Amino acid sequence: MRLTDKKILTVVDDIFEDLELMYPILRLREEGATVTVAGKEAGYTYKGKNGVPAQSDVSFSEVKVEEYDALLIPGGFAPDKLRRYPEVIEFVQHFDQKEKVIGHICHAGWVLVSADVLKGVKVTSTPAIKDDLVNAGAEWVDQEVVVDGHIISSRKPDDLPAYVKTIADHLAG
Repeated sequence: MRLTDKKILTVVDDIFEDLELMYPILRLREEGATVTVAGKEAGYTYKGKNGVPAQSDVSFSEVKVEEYDALLIPGGFAPDKLRRYPEVIEFVQHFDQKEKVIGHICHAGWVLVSADVLKGVKVTSTPAIKDDLVNAGAEWVDQEVVVDGHIISSRKPDDLPAYVKTIADHLAG
């Protein structure tokens, strides 16, 4: 269990991509990490695009970001909602400033665009938001996983095994 001392924060809202939230949570917990799910409300059950429920452990306002080693943002259409919460933007900016791992997949790059942390950063995503990332100053590439310093990105659910392994390897040092 190589991640027993690691704490990971993930954020959620309705219409998240089911696999892109749940697969990293389960795999990183298997590695020994503590994964906390934060939503607008604590204890609320959010629904994924395909109906998978995910209950938040804490509310955004309860999160103490300095306690976490990584931030993961799932895709789907939840990122378009998540980018509107000032707390989520502050989470991204904190992790970026402290150079702690930020993982984003699929449409989750929208949140990093809104946090204004992508200038000069090499990333990938679903091709649907390529223009948004490029217009925010990122260098977009079509690859399974892209690591640029502390920012780790991936394209789609098919890429999850490589994406989560890369995050785990990065956190394990």
